[in-house]
Amino acid sequence: MRLELSGITTAYGNTVALRDVDLVVPSGRVVALLGPNGAGKTTLLSTASGLLTPRSGQVYLDRAEVTGRSPDWRVRHGMCHITEGRSVFPGMTVRDNLRLFQRPGDDSDAIERAISAFPRLGQRLNQIAGTMSGGEQQMLATSRAYAQKAPLVLLDEVSMGLAPVIVDEIFHFLKMLVAEGTSLLIVEQYVARALALADYVYLLAKGRVMFAGDPSELQGTDIFERYLGEEMVGA
Repeated sequence: MRLELSGITTAYGNTVALRDVDLVVPSGRVVALLGPNGAGKTTLLSTASGLLTPRSGQVYLDRAEVTGRSPDWRVRHGMCHITEGRSVFPGMTVRDNLRLFQRPGDDSDAIERAISAFPRLGQRLNQIAGTMSGGEQQMLATSRAYAQKAPLVLLDEVSMGLAPVIVDEIFHFLKMLVAEGTSLLIVEQYVARALALADYVYLLAKGRVMFAGDPSELQGTDIFERYLGEEMVGA
């Protein structure tokens, strides 16, 4: 599934967070969205998924405009937004979380798909999600992409605060999604890992696109060092 943002400006009251942003995630490709803290990365993902309404500009899915469509509509039509933090239902079991993740009208077994991605979840199906470790909760949240069979997945800092072994499992899962032809738009603190996975990269700073192109063109440039040099984590 193809995602396109055209001329997007998004604001919080009088504070403009994104300014005339253009971004394309081609079908079946991986786009890394990088930038310093406060650059507007989370705002961009939230605008793409319908959680925020842009002041101006358009959002397209497979070239059809969806700017005014609700987040639920976008989920039903193939978009999965995994937000920053442990976005699970903490008072429910793992099994019930996975059932809720399943797309409406999908009769397939979302639970089995999630377990195939993260076998550890199979040992926790009857456990209350909020009692699991942070890493296990993130596995559960991330498995939504498999449970929903989403052709387009937006991921916001899914490795934040996780132990390295869990980060390895998360990135293994992302590679599985890529192998299945899923389109990914990923915001990630582990810059080197994100660049290794990506086909294209966009660099945001102060709500504007400062660079768009091939990852190999970004590394070693002045703009890379200026905005990302100090945040280069997890090489």
